Amino acid sequence: MDGSRDPQDTQLHNLDARSLRGLAHPLRMRLLNALRRRGPATASQLAEKLGESSGATSYHLRQLAAHGFVEDAPERGKGRERWWQAVHRGVLFDGTLLEDRDPEVRGAADLFLHEVANTHTQELATWLGTRHDWSEEWRRSSDMSDWTLSLTPERARELRDQMYELVERYRTLAPDEDTPDVEQVRIHTHLIPTRTD
Repeated sequence: MDGSRDPQDTQLHNLDARSLRGLAHPLRMRLLNALRRRGPATASQLAEKLGESSGATSYHLRQLAAHGFVEDAPERGKGRERWWQAVHRGVLFDGTLLEDRDPEVRGAADLFLHEVANTHTQELATWLGTRHDWSEEWRRSSDMSDWTLSLTPERARELRDQMYELVERYRTLAPDEDTPDVEQVRIHTHLIPTRTD
């Protein structure tokens, strides 16, 4: 998922019932994330990276292609192996999918959100387990914080939207990849109501 909320952004794929069913599978979501973050790859390379068989990665890449999430990477397609690349930077999830009349769509929406949550948890655990492999400067620049506020739904949406705007501003300020000390960073936001009793 991508935090940006502009439904007209061509770099984002708006999930509908059909495309959600094509994406809502743990391996497909991992494959798509790998292509988005690391760039084009073959099914064999992805299989090795993700600890899966190349037959499984090939099948699920074809399913992702059928639903418009990945495509051939023609500049890499020299030789026998097929190279794949992500089509979009991220997806927009429409919460109404959780209330769809079709129980299959509701189940796919629920699975999708749980897989996103699992990915966030895995990324945090990986950071905690490998933080000493990073420079002191990167360790000081990381963050894992939480706050508790009392908000109305309107104020919560306002806060969420302002956080998205701030992150988007930093996307446009991103330096070239060959700039010294540039790394990809992951930013997770979770804005959820909780009960006090």
